[in-house]
Amino acid sequence: MNSIRSFIAIPLTSEIGKSAAKMVHRLKEPGDGIKWVPTDNLHLTLKFLGDVHNTDVPKVCEVVQRICDKLAPFDLDFYGAGGLPSADRARVIHAGVVDETESLTTLVSQLELQLAKLGFKPEARDYRPHLTLGRAKARRANADVMTRVAEESTTSLGSMVVDEVQIIASFLDKHGPTYQIMDSIELGPR
Repeated sequence: MNSIRSFIAIPLTSEIGKSAAKMVHRLKEPGDGIKWVPTDNLHLTLKFLGDVHNTDVPKVCEVVQRICDKLAPFDLDFYGAGGLPSADRARVIHAGVVDETESLTTLVSQLELQLAKLGFKPEARDYRPHLTLGRAKARRANADVMTRVAEESTTSLGSMVVDEVQIIASFLDKHGPTYQIMDSIELGPR
């Protein structure tokens, strides 16, 4: 029985990726207690699936295809920085994502609903759009990091059109995760 650690995500444009990498560079300091996401691994996670049996991957792709067929491409703005679950208890450092059309929220709610029918556990919390930049190694990010994060609260990373969703395999080793795209699915009817 082979399983693949998998998730569903939106790839970033090179412009957003470069802007996010610059923000990480400004936030990062040696020994700051944050495991920063490598530039090549930046993406907008929609749903973490966990270990998926390799024979179930095509079923996941079919579900994502059906959902994406019904959704037109949409715009997202990346703006500011913050901490989750809150600034004073931040375990995740993130860039903000503005979803004016609520298409992103619709996409995620449809993924949750349809993938639950395949046996994937729905998220306990409501989806909060964000671009993860780093994770605290301890219980929470320290005050110095959060001061730098607050200084980025009005920084714009730019806008992009979301026109595809990817199903990604994640392989963990001692250097961290490496990702392999298993499928790319375009938004909108064919």
